[in-house]
Amino acid sequence: MSENQTTRRTSKVQRVIDEYGLDTMGDTLEAYWLGDGTEQYSLRELADLFNHEVLRAALTDAEVSTLDGEVENTYRLLTSDEISSGVRTETENSLERDGLDVTKLKRDFVSHQAIHTYLTKYRSVDYPAEDDGRTRLEKDTETIQRLRSRTNAVTETTLENLAKSGELTLGDFELFVDLRVVCNTCGRSYSVDELLQGGGCDCPPDN
Repeated sequence: MSENQTTRRTSKVQRVIDEYGLDTMGDTLEAYWLGDGTEQYSLRELADLFNHEVLRAALTDAEVSTLDGEVENTYRLLTSDEISSGVRTETENSLERDGLDVTKLKRDFVSHQAIHTYLTKYRSVDYPAEDDGRTRLEKDTETIQRLRSRTNAVTETTLENLAKSGELTLGDFELFVDLRVVCNTCGRSYSVDELLQGGGCDCPPDN
């Protein structure tokens, strides 16, 4: 068995994605990890994001409705070292009364190391080097592509979660993120990819 096949069989993150139906979560994690500047997430932030979605999916499956921010707060009560054992136990008992298997749920939470292994071994993501010899145009083009991918992934996940919870009626769907640029000087319209690949619009260079 190849190393890649072994990684696929042993990836905890992928197993949890499959089990909880988090189909777009892999794309989301990758997009957030490769984001630029302040948009970039650390591995610990990605682990928290992932575990929030695991908890959200478990609550949705148990038909437990939540308010904005409640999932994140419940996760904090379950995992933070700053929470007393009494509060944590009360939170766990409340979830169990709602029909959740808290022991299994907490076992399905992943660490930042597991996220790193999943991204680099399972998805073969190469973290960009600080200085890789690329031009500014190449780097900025990749930045836009990553942000577009992130927007697509996050929007898909949000719509799917709303549909699963019954807050939104939505059948099988496809999502398209179309970025277009209209030059008011020459009057031409381009997709962002066309504009970048073509080196600009039809305006003279001195414009």
